[in-house]
Amino acid sequence: MPFSIVRDDISRVHADVLVNAANVRLAPGGGVCGALFSAAGFDEMRAACEAIGGCATGDAVATPAFNLPARWCVHAVGPIWRGGRAHEEELLHRCYRRAFARAVELGARSVAFPLISAGIYGFPVERALAIAREEVAAFLRHHDEVALTLVVFERAVVQMGNALVEQVQEYIDDEYVDSSSFMRRDAGELERELQWAEDASAPLFVEMAEPVALPECLQEDDAPIAAPRPFVAANIRMPGAAMPGTPSRAGATLDAEIAQLVATLDAPFSTTLLALIDARGMTDAEVYHRANISRQLFSKIRGNESYRPSKQTVVALAIALELDMSATQDLLARAGFTLSKSSKFDVIVRFFIERGIYDLFQLNEVLFAYDLPLVGSV
Repeated sequence: MPFSIVRDDISRVHADVLVNAANVRLAPGGGVCGALFSAAGFDEMRAACEAIGGCATGDAVATPAFNLPARWCVHAVGPIWRGGRAHEEELLHRCYRRAFARAVELGARSVAFPLISAGIYGFPVERALAIAREEVAAFLRHHDEVALTLVVFERAVVQMGNALVEQVQEYIDDEYVDSSSFMRRDAGELERELQWAEDASAPLFVEMAEPVALPECLQEDDAPIAAPRPFVAANIRMPGAAMPGTPSRAGATLDAEIAQLVATLDAPFSTTLLALIDARGMTDAEVYHRANISRQLFSKIRGNESYRPSKQTVVALAIALELDMSATQDLLARAGFTLSKSSKFDVIVRFFIERGIYDLFQLNEVLFAYDLPLVGSV
């Protein structure tokens, strides 16, 4: 199962396991911890945590979820940032690994978790997001039956944590300006509009000094003008159309042309995809893991030559296969899509492919930052 990102209050997210950003004493706190304690039932959750007694930094323990929309709550203790001198990165890696391992021990099929240590613990957001991304990818390589969801309260957290967001914004701005003729304004246009502004005080109509005489042909004592000849559509023959009274061969010709087109169709999406996988020397599992799609969806694509995937799925597979722009456009076309310069989603995907950045998790973080659909994650 894939990885996704949502903006929500984690205490309202439905999953088998909700991960709490806990402290070493497992005491109620603020932020994620306070929200989970409150929604679970404050007294019940506090009693369950007190019974455990505490948890070391970098480790995780589990309690029932009580009134939360989950079966269990895994309390993971991340490190407090101390300038990078106290093995904080190693401890945060271990914290995620332990939290996900607890979820597997519990038999969970879905896990929702926050960006651990990136709040009041002061861990640099960019590095905290990178560590979460790395641990998610490592976990899903061996547990593709578990769905992981990163839950953030503010979209700005991901915007701050992904260094590519600012570069993407500049790229989007450039693409929109370059592709829009309406954005190009030259000096001549400006001069013309300045002249219009100066002339705005002139009257909008001119009052006639004397009545205008009608032409002689329109004076009252003239004979009435003959009515125009009625328009007869039958007198018009379209190019290539048969003359009246001659037998038409259009039907037979059209059938032959369609038959020729059908006989020379390009290979369908599924056939092309499988050929690309073979050419890359990759396994099916490598591809659907890298594409952030489920094994079940990939099986549908492989087993049905006429299966038509979503655009997001095609893009995910192109990223997984590290296709260049030409090959990506070809693969999209075989499913009936393309990447244009008139859509933010398309422009962001183009940014990643043109720069050879084939990290699907980073791509999804940028798409999330712009409130756009994620690729894969189905």
